[in-house]
Amino acid sequence: MAKAVAVLGSSDSVKGTVYFAQEGDGPTTVTGTISGLKPGLHGFHVHALGDTTNGCMSTGPHFNPAGKEHGAPDDAGRHAGDLGNVTAGEDGTVTFSITDSQIPLSGPNSIIGRAVVVHADPDDLGKGGHELSKTTGNAGGRVACGIIGLQA
Repeated sequence: MAKAVAVLGSSDSVKGTVYFAQEGDGPTTVTGTISGLKPGLHGFHVHALGDTTNGCMSTGPHFNPAGKEHGAPDDAGRHAGDLGNVTAGEDGTVTFSITDSQIPLSGPNSIIGRAVVVHADPDDLGKGGHELSKTTGNAGGRVACGIIGLQA
């Protein structure tokens, strides 16, 4: 069992911890709790770089080793890092569990050392018709991020 963790930080009050677990070559399970969000949907993605020297802006674009367009988690054509949305309740907190087969913890497309980012707005899953739909899902600003590191 491979395990990883990302502790989310931001300049605002958004914080949380995201855990990743993968058994062998199976899918990766992503679980966590994030607080301090505005109620509603928030884009949730793995970004290409584990660089937070300029806050969440330096994490680069969505992790996309296959060079595809942005899409929903269940789309055949999507960035590997497109994990859709998480939904914060009225108290601004979300607890979630996502299972995904495109974000392995080992091998050439490993997400270890990359970053997980929570966005201000909903991800339109590439279907919104906005000029940013096919690249970012038009999910707005980056409200929190954390570098994905190995966990014992």
